Amino acid sequence: MIDAETKAGARALERLERERIAWLTTVTPEGQPQTLPIWFIWEDGTILLYSRKVAVRNANLRQNPRVAFHLSDDGAGGDIVEIEGEAVLDPDAPPPRDHARYLAKYSDLLAGSGWTPEYFSEAYPHPFRITPSLVRCY
Repeated sequence: MIDAETKAGARALERLERERIAWLTTVTPEGQPQTLPIWFIWEDGTILLYSRKVAVRNANLRQNPRVAFHLSDDGAGGDIVEIEGEAVLDPDAPPPRDHARYLAKYSDLLAGSGWTPEYFSEAYPHPFRITPSLVRCY
């Protein structure tokens, strides 16, 4: 879905691998958009995130799985990566403590928060996988 042969596509793929914070928009059952930062990994053309046990986004996604995912811009309105798609629980995803790439990406943030992989896995047990339906990168 992202054309690695174009400059914008190659840059988007590089950022999806490297960036550690993204913004995820879900919609409450009452129709109110809710945007919050998330940790994620880009994996096999999808986005994997782990949601906190008590996160409001869990109910939002059960009601409406459609989401918008954004990486921050370059500070001047450029280098945009925006993905629309559907987020569903992924029963086959390993818990965070067993996901080597996820732990490698976030180990310093976990340690800085005083969290172990075991604690994070207990607090963030819901793996959601976003399958993109539309990607904008420019």
